[in-house]
Amino acid sequence: MAEPPLLALQDIRYRLGSQTILDGVELSIAPGERLSLIGRNGAGKSTLLRILAGEPIADSGTRFAQPGATVATLPQEPDFTGHDSVAHYVTSALPDSLGPSDYRVAALLDELKLDGTRAPSELSGGEARRTALARALVAEPDVLLLDEPTNHLDLPTIEWLEATLAAWKGAYVLVSHDRRFLTNLARAVLWLDRGIVRRLDRGYAEFEAWSNDILEREATERHKLDRLIERETEWAGKSIRARRTRNEGRLRALGELRKQRRQQIGPVGRATIETGSAEQSGALAITARNISKSWGDKTVVREFSTRIFRRDRIGLIGPNGAGKTTLLRMLIGELKPDAGSVKLGANLIPVVIDQRRTALDPDKTPWEILADRNDHVLVRGQPRHVMTYLREYLFRDEQARQPVRTLSGGERNRLLLAKALAAPSNLIVLDEPTNDLDADTLDLLQEALADYDGTVLLVSHDRDFLDRLVTSTIALEGDGTAIEYAGGYSDYLIQRGPREVPPAPTARREKAAVAPRDAAPAKQRLGYKRERALAELPKKMDALHAEMTALNEALADPALYTRDPKSFAAKTARLGTAQAELDAAENEWLELEMLREELKSAG
Repeated sequence: MAEPPLLALQDIRYRLGSQTILDGVELSIAPGERLSLIGRNGAGKSTLLRILAGEPIADSGTRFAQPGATVATLPQEPDFTGHDSVAHYVTSALPDSLGPSDYRVAALLDELKLDGTRAPSELSGGEARRTALARALVAEPDVLLLDEPTNHLDLPTIEWLEATLAAWKGAYVLVSHDRRFLTNLARAVLWLDRGIVRRLDRGYAEFEAWSNDILEREATERHKLDRLIERETEWAGKSIRARRTRNEGRLRALGELRKQRRQQIGPVGRATIETGSAEQSGALAITARNISKSWGDKTVVREFSTRIFRRDRIGLIGPNGAGKTTLLRMLIGELKPDAGSVKLGANLIPVVIDQRRTALDPDKTPWEILADRNDHVLVRGQPRHVMTYLREYLFRDEQARQPVRTLSGGERNRLLLAKALAAPSNLIVLDEPTNDLDADTLDLLQEALADYDGTVLLVSHDRDFLDRLVTSTIALEGDGTAIEYAGGYSDYLIQRGPREVPPAPTARREKAAVAPRDAAPAKQRLGYKRERALAELPKKMDALHAEMTALNEALADPALYTRDPKSFAAKTARLGTAQAELDAAENEWLELEMLREELKSAG
């Protein structure tokens, strides 16, 4: 017999002004469930988490909580008011607290490398996030509600959090933009779309094909009945799906760029600086020779060299405080190294995407931000109508004339992205650009950067985003060492080899913590299963191509919809599923081919 839910919502409705955010939401959370809550920026995910947590903000509907069940929330913006220290803030979550010296608090602060005596007002963004995480975890609640838990966290802390949640005994709901994080942890998906919640009882990896299928069926069924829904569906799904399909071609191109980049980098562990680089003016964007930088007694970067060419996409990774931003500033000429030299290419015009959104006047409209009082905006020197350009960034027509302060955080980031990428430039610098962005906006950002004709320097903790975009990765280990590796984050793991796993969760949770799924393999070979997959995947792709060709020929019959609507719907649905299967197969084949090349080079 199924256990009763820990939490349940029935017919929850919530409006914000004239906009319906939640329209009869129904959902339940059973003991031990691992759920991801997915939705576009502004869809109401944070609002739904607040209602699940018990805030009485819904206009109507009922919330059920099993008697005695405990719930803890990690908000996007934690409130430290009334707490004079980190330990005091974390301790406040314990109903049976022994005070700031409570062993449970001390153990968790030690795992998260936090000083319990510090005042919350002194914390950096990453430290504040870790403090809020400690408060959510310390009482071992039955239900965890985590809103963008990876924001501002470095990769080691994200890996620690993954291991902790993999061993967690209770249930949790994750709102996150980090695809790798969700793929590793979520076992079911709650999709908040246009005010309602749909549930998929499979992992996050299945979400895209499933949601695409739903959107395709809706578009087909309502094509002649509801133009408004068709338009919203198109902008919410079809345009993004088209981009994702095109991304498969970019992955192949990315593989070629990585091969070129590998030749430029030279042996792993040291950069190769060739003579005569001045002759490549225009093609060579940045040359760094043996640069070093220290702050006081701490060496942040030691004797790092690299050459960065036009159209390179370079990712910088490392723990918080390792020196990523310092190295980034040296590479673009904002900060002078203590030793060594940095030479910038001729006519280098950088643009920095400021995720603090200070460039946006909250009282101006998106139209005014982009075009002032004109009808057109110059996009890298070419005039574009401002509405056409805004639609490309997923803005509805009515939003063009609304003040920026009415937009969600993700929508403001879209506008900032549109403004930055419209400016003439040949170097884009992004420092943690993925915070607060939904999957649609991440796809949009990835496509824009892939199409960009200049050079990209990117600091990010988003492993999936790095894998999809960058041609090489500069890893800072925190001891002054900076090493450049060909490829993205997964390529870096393989080339670097195994290292010490993240600290395991303490004994008060399950002892057998699960290591992150993307941990580097111990042996530098593909193995039997991967070799077999490389042999079988081309056959599978050929079969899917043939099936899709037959389906497209059948659907091309203009009388099919009228003659047999059920058959039309079934063939349309199968076409969407087959496309998703083909995308997945091509992705897997390409990744295995690139992995085989990397292992061959490493051997």
